Amino acid sequence: MQETIELEKALQQRRKGALLIDVRTPAEFAESTIPGAVNVPIFSNEERAQVGTLYKLQGKRDARTRGVEIVAPKIPALLRQVEAARRGHSGPVIVFCWRGGMRSLAMTSFMNLAGIPARQLLGGHKGFRRTVLDFFEQQQWPPVFVLRGLTGVGKTRILTQLQQRDYPVIDLEGLANHRGSAFGALGLEPQPLQKQFDALLWDRLDQLRDRSYLVTEGESLHIGRLMVPKTFHQAMQIQTSLWITATLDVRTQIILEDYPALDQLREQFQRPIMALKERLGRNVVNEFLKLLNSGEWDKLVRELMVRYYDPLYMHTLPEQRIEVELETVASATAKVAAVLDKITADKDGLL
Repeated sequence: MQETIELEKALQQRRKGALLIDVRTPAEFAESTIPGAVNVPIFSNEERAQVGTLYKLQGKRDARTRGVEIVAPKIPALLRQVEAARRGHSGPVIVFCWRGGMRSLAMTSFMNLAGIPARQLLGGHKGFRRTVLDFFEQQQWPPVFVLRGLTGVGKTRILTQLQQRDYPVIDLEGLANHRGSAFGALGLEPQPLQKQFDALLWDRLDQLRDRSYLVTEGESLHIGRLMVPKTFHQAMQIQTSLWITATLDVRTQIILEDYPALDQLREQFQRPIMALKERLGRNVVNEFLKLLNSGEWDKLVRELMVRYYDPLYMHTLPEQRIEVELETVASATAKVAAVLDKITADKDGLL
């Protein structure tokens, strides 16, 4: 059996349920991987550093010998990890490392010797990363319809319900693990690194590759410390926008629900509030801090929206827009779905 596979064919197999095994170190895996891959590292972070140092100081042969010494006792445990990962996968196993070199070659050989059909991915993760970058540079985008509106109007909630209805949704904030504001990281796990965010967005777009349009939420070019690929962000600026409106009371309630356990986050709120001093002045920031320290969350949220967020984001009000009033998330979702159905029913996909 041929024991190598080209990237394009591997990605086709991935869509059909193939299991991808990333044999790089946990540190490399954490930086970025092919979405859905399982990490079965041949070397620990420290072991790879040791082998790399040996390669530089004493050459390839000594480094390989040391690599064999490290890996040989681990082979049974590595194969057990692969077997555990295979449960629920009916497709082939595809193994990759950074460049399609010795690590993935060794693991592929171990697996085939043990009766586990496996192929080594030619070009490794480096080739996949190049594919992602080329995709965002060269892709011709379908129409991208964008939900916009002031802070707290429930755009993300509407997107979630649309996705549950099988609308072609791109949840950029979900992929970035950030709410897209000055306070957007509070209470959440750390954001992925840029390479992994790119890979996750590529993956979602790949899932929707046969859809005639996309739906997302209005974002700036940056979501926290991550950047939306420029070509996709530019595509977001072209189509008719759906402007979601809601009363201040509704918006306040949504924000309070989006930040659970607020009292536990009190210290984390201080720094982003202090960062508003240049824009709003010392006196306003001190008012905000007083409300924070006294736990007056409802009033603090209202003041932040009226005095900071609303003036900041009113410039995003598009000239060409369809307005949708949110009374409840469910009713607003139904209205947005009806608008999308009407727009996309038109032969040109535009109003």
